[in-house]
Parts: sequence; C-alpha cells; structure tokens
Amino acid sequence: MTIKLDKFQFILLILIGFFLTIVISIPFRIAIARMQVTQPQLIFVLGGDHTREIFAAQFAQKAPNLPIWISSGSKDEKLFKTFAQASVKRERLYIDRRANDTVTNFTSLVKDFQKQKIRHLYLITSDYHMLRASAIATVVLGSRGIAFTSISVPGTRPQESQLRVYRDTARALVWIVTGFTGSSLKKHLAMKK
Repeated sequence: MTIKLDKFQFILLILIGFFLTIVISIPFRIAIARMQVTQPQLIFVLGGDHTREIFAAQFAQKAPNLPIWISSGSKDEKLFKTFAQASVKRERLYIDRRANDTVTNFTSLVKDFQKQKIRHLYLITSDYHMLRASAIATVVLGSRGIAFTSISVPGTRPQESQLRVYRDTARALVWIVTGFTGSSLKKHLAMKK
C-alpha cells in the first residue's frame, strides 16, 4: 500500500516534524544547562507587582554576587529605593522596559541572557503567577538552553486559570517558530502599514 501526499500535506508534515523536534529537544537542553551550570548566574524578576521587587531585594542579599534583571517593574526611583533599603548596590540592577506581558518578559530578554552566556537563572515572581511563568520559561528559555530555578513570592491571590497558562504557552511556542508573540506580531504589522 502506497501513501500519496499532495504538496500541502507534505509541507504540513515537514512543519509538524520540525515543530515536534524543537519541542522534544527542550527538556534535553534544560538538563544539559543544569549539568553544565549547577548554580544560577543571575536573578530574574518579573514586573507587575512591587512585592516581587521587595522580595527580590531581600533574596539578593543571600546571593551578593549575582546581577539582578528586572523586566518591566516599578518606576526607576521606586526600584532603586527598594533595593537601596536592602543594601543592594545599584550597579547590580539591570532594568528592561520592553516587555508588556509575561510572554514578552522572556522573549525580549532571552537574547540578552545568551549574550551574557547565562545558562541558569533564578526566576522570581508571585506564587499565583509561577505556573504560567514557569511554563513560558520552559519553552522560551529552554529552547535556548537556559535552565531556571523558580522562587515564588508568597501571596494571597488565587492561582491563575489553566486557560491563561495554555494560551501563553502556545504564544511562546509560536514565538519559537516565528519570532513573534501575539503582541509583537500586532506591533510588527502596524509598523508595516
């Protein structure tokens, strides 16, 4: 029995194979990164809640040699004050304002982490947000061979919905293939008009 594929089916099969190869390789890339670099090399804080920054400032005291990267956090003055109160030097802080959501927290900085030769980082976010952030981090950072160790900031908010986790994980997968998240594609298309 011979199976005949038309051109569309053949291309679709190739794309599915390519996509599966990328997705299947992520756990291996993360495992290799963890073996090569057992201790995190920086602290990565997701903006969106000032309590994360307060927690990160206190946590940074336990890891005095690690740089601290903050993605779309509080205004500079508030950030600098929070870390100064914890005796964390300003020179350790790298503030990036490119992200506008959780997916872009990762996609806007992953190339910077690669340039800095980061293979393992601490990921700090709120406990209710950690499941979604970890799923996105696994896809985005893992696809680039960067491992992470999660540090949850305790809180009282309920866990985010599974729908948000699935939606943003899908957006991260789309980013791997296309280089665009939903929000960055929208901006890209608007600039072309």
